[in-house]
Amino acid sequence: MNEQERFAILEERIGYTFTDKTLLRTALTHSSYAHERKINKVECNERLEFLGDAVLEQISSVHIFRNHPKMPEGQMSKLRAAMVCETALAKCAKKIGLGDLIFLGKGEEGSGGRTKPSVTSDAYEALIGALFLDGGPDVARKFVEREVLQEEPTVQVVDAKTQLQELAQAKGLGSVSYELVEESGPEHDKIFVVRVHVGENIEGNGSGHNKKSAEKAAAAEALENIKRNNR
Repeated sequence: MNEQERFAILEERIGYTFTDKTLLRTALTHSSYAHERKINKVECNERLEFLGDAVLEQISSVHIFRNHPKMPEGQMSKLRAAMVCETALAKCAKKIGLGDLIFLGKGEEGSGGRTKPSVTSDAYEALIGALFLDGGPDVARKFVEREVLQEEPTVQVVDAKTQLQELAQAKGLGSVSYELVEESGPEHDKIFVVRVHVGENIEGNGSGHNKKSAEKAAAAEALENIKRNNR
């Protein structure tokens, strides 16, 4: 399948035609493919993924805020995490057959990269970034609302501490531990500040009116930091 065929297929599936095809090509280019073609200076999708992640977070946050006027902040964060997590985005990518259209290096291709959630979800975020740059915020918003936010999770959202523990184990990042770094305020209205360590790294900080809520907040921040840094 040549480049133009890939573009045409994807544009038909998402209902949008790119003005700047280089953005679409970049969104579909995995780092393994770019590294194999250094002479041609092919750009991979990592920067677009970074942008798409931020765009997705903003759109999903507004969506949840408007559609759940009585939902507390903590639950909003959990719902957003469930709606835009790697697993959810990989499912969205599968719906449009994105894995079949990505430019992959031979090694990644041979190891089943086209079906890896980490690869397809990253490409999906890069696609959102490309849509934002090519068509503007409104195009990106309509795509995300239609393709990602249409169905909200009905199952109980996994606690951030559990998610962090599972992620650290899956990626071999080391043990997870929480450190109380500050306790302030009167007895009836105390504020606790907690720091979370993953392996030898400090990955997040959080605060709350009890240690448990502070640890959850720190875990949520750590999850975002690990994802943002592609670890």
